[in-house]
Amino acid sequence: MPPTALAPDEPLPTSVLDETPITLSVDAPATPARPLDSLPSTQPGGDKPDSPHTTGSSSFPHTGRRTGSRTSGRGRLGAGLVDVPVVPVKDPASAVLEDPVVSENKRFCGNCGAEVGRARDGRPGETEGECAACGTYFNFRPRLFRGDLVAGQYEVLGCLAYGGLGWIYLAKDHNVSDRWVVLKGMIDTGDPTSMASAVAERRFLAEVEHPNVVRIYNFVQHPDPKTGNLVGYIVMEYVGGQSLRQLALEHHRETGKAEPLPIGQVIAYGLEILPAIGYLHSIDMLYCDLKPDNVIQSGEQLKLIDLGAVRKIDDWDSPLFFTLGYSAPELPTEGASVASDIYTVGRTLAVLSIEFAGYTTRHKYTLPGPDEEPLFALFGSYHRVLKRATHTDPLQRFASAEDMADQLTGVLREVMALGTNRPRPGTSNVFALETRTFGSGMVIGERGSLPNPDPLEVASVLPLPMVDTHDHAASTLASITATEPAELVTALQSAPQDSIEVRLRMVRARLELGELRAAKGELEAARRVAMDPADWRPDWYQGLIAIATREPADATAAFERVYDAVPGEIPPKLALAVAAEYAGNHFQAARYYELVWRTDRAWVSAAFGLARVYLAQGARAGAIEVLEAVPDTSSHHLAAQVAAIRIKARADDAAKATEQDLQDASRKLERLAALDAERRTILSAEVLEAAHEWVRAGRPSGSQDSANQVVLGCRLTERDLRFGLERCYRVLARLASTQERRHELVDKANAIRPRTLT
Repeated sequence: MPPTALAPDEPLPTSVLDETPITLSVDAPATPARPLDSLPSTQPGGDKPDSPHTTGSSSFPHTGRRTGSRTSGRGRLGAGLVDVPVVPVKDPASAVLEDPVVSENKRFCGNCGAEVGRARDGRPGETEGECAACGTYFNFRPRLFRGDLVAGQYEVLGCLAYGGLGWIYLAKDHNVSDRWVVLKGMIDTGDPTSMASAVAERRFLAEVEHPNVVRIYNFVQHPDPKTGNLVGYIVMEYVGGQSLRQLALEHHRETGKAEPLPIGQVIAYGLEILPAIGYLHSIDMLYCDLKPDNVIQSGEQLKLIDLGAVRKIDDWDSPLFFTLGYSAPELPTEGASVASDIYTVGRTLAVLSIEFAGYTTRHKYTLPGPDEEPLFALFGSYHRVLKRATHTDPLQRFASAEDMADQLTGVLREVMALGTNRPRPGTSNVFALETRTFGSGMVIGERGSLPNPDPLEVASVLPLPMVDTHDHAASTLASITATEPAELVTALQSAPQDSIEVRLRMVRARLELGELRAAKGELEAARRVAMDPADWRPDWYQGLIAIATREPADATAAFERVYDAVPGEIPPKLALAVAAEYAGNHFQAARYYELVWRTDRAWVSAAFGLARVYLAQGARAGAIEVLEAVPDTSSHHLAAQVAAIRIKARADDAAKATEQDLQDASRKLERLAALDAERRTILSAEVLEAAHEWVRAGRPSGSQDSANQVVLGCRLTERDLRFGLERCYRVLARLASTQERRHELVDKANAIRPRTLT
């Protein structure tokens, strides 16, 4: 059953006074918090006006770093892929407020949420009194003052900020080398027994120890100076720096417009937050109330700094803290869970990275689509990460913080590759490597066209999902040594048939044998034994079958579902590219091929695919550039260079060829030392044939002195090119494997030879 007590939000234990956010409660009406980008700028330490019903706007975010800031060069923050500005650690004493006052527009009843302490008839509002709506006592004055000694150990220096449970104080711990600490009040019931119980219930927070989570040192009690009631305080580590919300506001000030933080920086923050959330889950705790206010960057480190909402996973009785706009839709009825924590991470990243006006109203439980948000149109993989993290069905979200971090890392690689035009390769935890390449044997047509690769070949070459080691047949599969598909089918038939891994492996074996009907039957059996409703692997194999059966629309639908589930992985994008190519959607195919190729040059299938669709769109130069970029470390480097030479030599017609194309093809061919004699001669003949055709067309784009230029040792004159072609045809005739072919080539040599006196 869900919790039933109202629990107001708590402020940041930070050196800069942040705005007190408004939270939902279980039993009381809530006031929506405002988007980050709608908040006014203030100086550190000052109070910020707030109108809980106001929204704002911001502009298109970008991928670059903030200017004018020192950046981090360390490997952790940003996963070694993006530099994140360092936030200086402030002197704690400088963060103390000289005149700690809660502005009137931030005074709300902690019980019913009604406005309290407001000015009436020209008189300032009371900082202490009773709520007119429910009679609950309120007090916005500090309870601790400079010089107070709490628990005989903590000397108060002053107030840092105000939150839902009162003021947060800076203090020195005289028992531990005068270290700086933060005192944060707990719920004051006015009942000493209840307070002692509350303190005892929260002591489990002292077990939390993670570099990205604020340390809890102690729980103490101190009498209220007015009532004498014991008030409980959490004693925690002091974290100097700025919250992510404050960094977003500062970024707005620097840019002079309401612009979200750079997407690379936001993803880097997510990759620091997720391990902390995952750590809490590993010790059976839930964070519950993640939002930009509750995360501080200090130096080069990120920390979750408010543990007021943390609860045990099996806790169904204590008050539940959560904030409108960040909380999962099932939270009020089903309570907190690992899935609801994942949801808050997705919402936090969304608020930081896009213009998200209406995130507590119109988009309370949804995200704007790519048609509304330019960032999502530009970085579709990032949009899909957020969509899965914030799915309305908890079972469809990422299963763990680690799973989300894996996919977010892949997205960061993609984002940075696109933003810097430098590949950012990485390894996958869910897909095997590309061991074979499809489309590399590019048979170029007479006019420079490229046929699509064989669908059955593609279906058998696209990489497989890794075996789930938790499957009860995983050990059996690991022991199978058969490599031929027919032998593998025989071996798999004796394996446990109630294993989804066995069934999926059988699907691939049937595909490689070309037994498409049997492959469909095996996939249906795999779906019947699937236990996880979010398992995307059956959809992957469904897409492979649709590719093999030449049904690109069905393949696209299946691969889209896989892409939604694992948006940081490369194989779904490669599969979508080839499906679009088969469907004749060259623009979409080029988009996905380019996404793969620019991210990781190890996926050479994408290079050949991109070259094919570029040629189909008439972009010869683009196709050549892609093929020439295939690294020389690739086993397909030679095939790519040969294809580039052939494209240069075979324009749509002679008038479209250029002298530069011919000379480039000549130089490139001369540098290809790995070619055998026959292939070199064949390519030489193709280049000379193109040059001969170009000369006969009247040198349409040549220079005045082109006749003095040389291609493969022949001047660009018809006579020299004819002699060059004759030599090539006679060499090929000597290398021909059949007499018919030899006679054909000799006839070609005799026909091309220019007339001579001998």
